[in-house]
Amino acid sequence: MSPVATDEVPKNVFEYRVLRYMPNLERDEWVNIGVLLQEASGQRRAMRLIEEPAEFARVRRVHPNADENLLRSLATEFDARLRASVADVDVYLQKLDQNLSTTLQFSQPKGLLADNFDVELDRLYRAQVTPPLRRAGGLLQNTRDWMRDKLNDVFRRHRILGKLEHRVRVEGFTQPGDPMRLDYGYQNGARGFIQSVSLRRDLPQAKALAYTAGCIHARDAMAEITAITDTAPDAENPRHAFVEKLFAGEGIRIVAMSQVEGFAEELRQRIQ
Repeated sequence: MSPVATDEVPKNVFEYRVLRYMPNLERDEWVNIGVLLQEASGQRRAMRLIEEPAEFARVRRVHPNADENLLRSLATEFDARLRASVADVDVYLQKLDQNLSTTLQFSQPKGLLADNFDVELDRLYRAQVTPPLRRAGGLLQNTRDWMRDKLNDVFRRHRILGKLEHRVRVEGFTQPGDPMRLDYGYQNGARGFIQSVSLRRDLPQAKALAYTAGCIHARDAMAEITAITDTAPDAENPRHAFVEKLFAGEGIRIVAMSQVEGFAEELRQRIQ
């Protein structure tokens, strides 16, 4: 019997709010910069905020004098606050509603049904915050959000999505305060990490992953690190060749999106 699952009816009740940046009240123009998602029970809450260069560039296009220091500090602030007890987080969020500056505003909460908390946070972030995809030659250009969406679908169908950690912090391997997160993590005797990387347009992300992999392997030589790439590396492409060599030097396995079904099945057999 095939391990691939069929779609299931969403069974969990969540609530979300969108965080908006509006530094100029007179113009009444805001940019969505984050999403707060919580379970209806209040047991789990998570905040995802802008972090990619394209996302900050979008804010600057609307607000050329945007306070980037403030915007970049929000992730650390929310991250620390949301790790507290349920009661403490409730108090913190109530104070936010009362005290948020006119620069930062939460939307009214909205309820929804979904199956997986992490997948739903990604979906909401993509729908509410991610800059719209541009078209080139009539085709949508690849982005890491698009790749994660496809990966979530593949991992769900192979019944391993719920066994994976999502948006894994790396500061325990690198330096305190490192904002980078890896898309997925898992445990199968050895620790494993998976990160989506666009070979077509995201060389800085490839360099960041190589640095992070070196830090991880310095602490855990057996850790498995896989880069899911939007296209298979082309030996004739100098940029692809550079990334291949960079990843090989740090022990990073490359799996193209065209090979991800087989990769997911391999993981299913290993992490059960």
